[in-house]
Amino acid sequence: MKVILLETLEELGSAGQEVKVKDGYARNYLIPGGKAIPATKGAAKTFKDKIEAGIKAEAKTRDHAQKAADELSAVVLSFNVKSGDDGKLFGSITTSQIADALKDKGFGIEKKKIHLVEPIKHTGTHDVSIRLYPGVAATIKVEVKAEV
Repeated sequence: MKVILLETLEELGSAGQEVKVKDGYARNYLIPGGKAIPATKGAAKTFKDKIEAGIKAEAKTRDHAQKAADELSAVVLSFNVKSGDDGKLFGSITTSQIADALKDKGFGIEKKKIHLVEPIKHTGTHDVSIRLYPGVAATIKVEVKAEV
């Protein structure tokens, strides 16, 4: 089924773009959720204003996300945790802990937006990616130190 996206979806495309998706995905998720409309002959004309408003809102949201990414790139989080003699942690640093530390610094980031390539299980400095918006990501530094 072909649909016209009303908002940008990372896995599909940008607002205003016509894409082909499976029928069930369109009928059960995209259309009822207001994320897309069926791509018929008159749909683009009928929903032209709504599509343009979606494109403008997307641009504004992307700019806001980019500013937040610039601010986040300067953030360094520090964790003092118990570890063995070789620097291996007893446990690991999780996305929940990182989200809580960011919240303490004034950033309201959901833990599902924090992307760890692999669990943090050793002391040292680690780069952590935060996906704020499709195509907009920030990288923060996480310093893990042995508890004294």
